[in-house]
Amino acid sequence: MPPASAITPARREDYAEWYQQVIRAADLAESSPTRGCMVIKPWGYALWENIQRALDRLFKDTGHVNAYFPLLIPKSFLEKEAEHVEGFAKECAVVTHHRLEASPGGGLAPAGELEEPLIIRPTSETIIGAMYAKWVQSWRDLPILINQWANVMRWEMRTRLFLRTAEFLWQEGHTAHETEEEAREETSKMLEVYRRFAEEWMAMPVVPGRKTEGQRFPGAVETYCIEAMMQDRKALQAGTSHFLGQNFARSSEIRFQSREGREEYAWTTSWGVSTRLIGGIVMTHGDDDGLRLPPRLAPAHAVVLPIYRKDEEREAVWRYANETAEMLRRANAWGAPVEVRVDASFANAGEKGWQWIKKGAPLRVEVGPRDMAGNAVFAARRDRGAKEKFAMDRAEFAQRLPAMLAEIQDGMLAEARSRMAEHTRAIADPHEFEDYFTPRNPEKPEIHGGFAVSPWCGARACEDAIADRLSVTVRCIPLEGASAPRGSVCVQCGQPAEMAVPWAKSY
Repeated sequence: MPPASAITPARREDYAEWYQQVIRAADLAESSPTRGCMVIKPWGYALWENIQRALDRLFKDTGHVNAYFPLLIPKSFLEKEAEHVEGFAKECAVVTHHRLEASPGGGLAPAGELEEPLIIRPTSETIIGAMYAKWVQSWRDLPILINQWANVMRWEMRTRLFLRTAEFLWQEGHTAHETEEEAREETSKMLEVYRRFAEEWMAMPVVPGRKTEGQRFPGAVETYCIEAMMQDRKALQAGTSHFLGQNFARSSEIRFQSREGREEYAWTTSWGVSTRLIGGIVMTHGDDDGLRLPPRLAPAHAVVLPIYRKDEEREAVWRYANETAEMLRRANAWGAPVEVRVDASFANAGEKGWQWIKKGAPLRVEVGPRDMAGNAVFAARRDRGAKEKFAMDRAEFAQRLPAMLAEIQDGMLAEARSRMAEHTRAIADPHEFEDYFTPRNPEKPEIHGGFAVSPWCGARACEDAIADRLSVTVRCIPLEGASAPRGSVCVQCGQPAEMAVPWAKSY
């Protein structure tokens, strides 16, 4: 008998442990021997490659190019931007020696102390700024629109796969502009790229907005973000775009001769997303049977499962399975051939099915002797119940495949939007606000709360007070719909409200 569900515990029993079990069951990643770091396994890395591929196309379509900059940054570079280094200082991993030598007591010991310590990049503004300072002499050298796909390290004490690890993969865009207007336009443009990617590829609805003063990127003038709601109703910051003004240009000496012949500092931006997006996919779409992947990002859109009971049936079934896979690959979804895998394992039919359910493949296509006889397939969609299957003529299935994938993709977005709407509530009363974010049974925390769109005076002191008391923060000041109702007052201090903003607990 198959289990009632593939993942134990269920989401409502222990959401944090459910998340870890989904990652394990889907074979996405696991913790590594290096403290705080993870190994991204082939299925998880294929998902990251699809994220990279889609975003890279969007970046290039908006005029950006890729480059690569050093992993190691001289300590003096970070010291040039005081606010920036203060924001990252406690997270920096530092290289102080350049070799190892045999220790008199056995083993190896660091030797060859460096004249200047090197920082493993927590982000690359300072090292990239040093290069831009060399490259920019005149307004004719601007804009510079560069993206980097890289790894970074931030020394996290409490780690969780994909969401928060010491080392993670990401992209970081860094641009330099002639005018403030161009830099602000770039900041908004890239935020829109992230919003579009989250909703159209990840099927994850987001709230785009501006971060409060207390949550800005260190050294930025303004930080913009997209905020998503996970199934436990906590928020996930899924991407950021920073308007840096001239702060980093001044510290890095990115100067140019203007059209009028004056020496001016460039206006810069930075923006990035990371492998945290995979965690967002898990928590937005996963269920108690495992991962569910939006088809636009799935490493395989359909998995063909050869099913046979007798050894003499094996060769014919395998031939039919491979023919079916080739037929499906001739279909086209979102401008590219459909990705199809044939399960080459020797597991039985039930084990094969549950494996791909847990891995989140959008479509499972079973083929056996009976299907061969009718030139048919026996298929199942991951967005429906595990036992819900349907038979279809093979040629008709291949013809309808792109439409089915689009239907699954759209349905996942609609489901996530409905959940966000259901758990977003306008709350003006301070007592109701407090109750909304307080678990009813502290000894057995349950899923509680969501996004509370509540009036705020705009004072950092009020935001900090609520964060200290309820572990709730302003997720962003929405780009649209942030006006407070006339006569409303701040949920913390009772003074006139400047805006209505979404508050939530977050990852």
